[in-house]
This record gives sequence, C-alpha cells and structure tokens, in this order.
Amino acid sequence: MEALKAEIAKKRKELVDSKLIGPDKKYFKRSDLLAKEEEEHRKKIAALRGDGAESKNTDDIVSRVSIFTSSRDVDDKILPRKEVIKRLRERNQPILLFGETLVEAFNRLRQLEVAEPECEKGFRNDFQEAMEQVDQQYLNELMKSKNNGDDEDKKKAHDVAVEEMKTNIDEIRDLAVNLGRRKDDKSQDCNIICTLFKFLLELWGKKLNSREEEDKISTAGKIESATYTQTQAYLKPLFKQLKNNKIADDILKHLTLIVKYTLDRDYVKANDAYLRMAIGNAPWPIGVTMVGIHARTGREKIFSANIAHVLNDETQRKYIQALKRLITKCQRFFPADPSRCVEYNAI
Repeated sequence: MEALKAEIAKKRKELVDSKLIGPDKKYFKRSDLLAKEEEEHRKKIAALRGDGAESKNTDDIVSRVSIFTSSRDVDDKILPRKEVIKRLRERNQPILLFGETLVEAFNRLRQLEVAEPECEKGFRNDFQEAMEQVDQQYLNELMKSKNNGDDEDKKKAHDVAVEEMKTNIDEIRDLAVNLGRRKDDKSQDCNIICTLFKFLLELWGKKLNSREEEDKISTAGKIESATYTQTQAYLKPLFKQLKNNKIADDILKHLTLIVKYTLDRDYVKANDAYLRMAIGNAPWPIGVTMVGIHARTGREKIFSANIAHVLNDETQRKYIQALKRLITKCQRFFPADPSRCVEYNAI
C-alpha cells in the first residue's frame, strides 16, 4: 500500500513539474499531455542537432526518429506491406491497429511469428491456390517478356509447363504387353504406369498451349490452366512412389488394371477399376473389421483390397482425384466406340 501511495505521489509530482496540474487546475486533457511530450521530444532532437533553434523540418525529423526508434530491432530488410497484410490475415489478426504505424504492424507480425511459428491454416482451397499460382506465373512471364522485348516470350506468357516424354502411345502399348505378369519384379510395371500418366499430362499441356491467346487469358482458359497445374501438383507424390518402387501393392494392382484397360481403350472397365480403388466395394468402406463374435454373410469382403483408399490420407485422395482427370482426358484424346466410353454423349 505504501509503495502504491509513493508511486501516485511521484506521478503527481511529475505532472506538477510539467505544469499540467496545479493549485488552480486539478485535471488535464490528454491532448495537453501529448503536446507536452511532443515538445520535450522536439527539444531532444534540437539538442542532438547541436543548436538551440528548431529546424523548419522538425516534423520530418520527428517522424524519422520515431520510425528509427521503433524499428531499431527490425532487420535491415522490412517486408512489403502487401506481404505483411497477407501474413496477418492468415493468422486472423487485424492488419492495422488504431494509432499503429506500418513499422509497428510489422513488429507485431514478427512477435506473432516468434511466439507461434506454426500457423494453423485449416482447410485450404487447393484450386484457388492453383489459380493464384497460374496468375502469378502469367504476371512473371509478362514482366519478363516486357523487359526482354522478345516476341517468342510474349507468345509463351500464358502457356503451362509441359514435360517432354519423347514417346507415343504405340510405344507405351508395346511396352505394356506383359503388364502385371511379373509378380516378383514390379519395377517394370511402375515404369510403364508412370510413363503413361506423364504422356497423358504432356498431351493435355500441349493442347492447352495450342489454344488461341484470347482463349488462354479468358476466365475459362485460366480455370483450365489452373486445373492442369493442380493435377501436376497432385500427381507428384504418385510419380515419386512409382519411381522409387515404394507404392503399396494393393494400389499398384488397381493402377495396373486402370492402365491396361486404358491402353485397350475400354474406358468403362477402366472407370470401374478406378471406382474400386477410390471407394472400394466393402460393406463398410471405412474399414470395420470386427462385426461380431460369429461369422456373418459377406465377412470375406472385409479386406484391404476392398477398402476405400481415398479415405486413407489426403495425399492419396489428391492423386486419385488427378487420375480420374487423366482417364477422362485419355478418353478425349483417344476415343473409342460409344459402348466402351463413359458419358460419351456428354463429351
């Protein structure tokens, strides 16, 4: 209690010395306090400059000194305001508090990132991210073409990235003659599956790049390019597993059937194999294995081969979704009889 009284007396003495209160004045306005602090700050600046007279650009000096003092712990490079706003919004924080400067907002962001390095973003819209990536790629290519002044770069400003395979469908069909017959060595099967999917991606990308410039920059054209970019990103984990021969045997079994039927242009059976891999045909696709003490009818269907792989993890869900897009594109690139196609009239 005594310490609190001493602190109050000290504050009162400081106010009396600053002439904010006195015998005839028992209260003061906040504006008076701010004006007094600003006046003291100006005097300190004048003392640092070496002369007693105030400069005509005192306000400019005050702003510079305040920015310097507030950013003395900041790194030499301060993030752009757009990036600061983006990171604050990702953390559900206000982009600017009342009376806060831009440097103070950046310092607040740094404190949040130090306190909580991992930002929980929750569910993300992958398609929107792919759209933003495509738009950013367009912007970068346009800026590059403007700087270089090259007509070829200007034509390629809205193209998508395509990986050249240097093969054709006939060569892949010849390689796939013994697909699925080598039980001891699955490296050859993984290589054929990976080659076919990359070849379909190449055809899709070349078709997108062969469009007119007006179609590429339209909204529908951007959506198609974003879908292609998203499919490429989804298939990267699958390609990595196929390259390293580390893909699960049950997934490889379904992929082998899908590739075999796709090369035969029997898209109805390929779609059935895809559905068995995606959603399974078990009575309980989530994976219920203990249904009671006694054996029931259909108990033999509850195995890993009948369980929905799309429910295992997010990575599998993504590349399984991308595989469906490739099957649909293959049906358009290499059409067959209507009885062997899926949704032939719609296509």
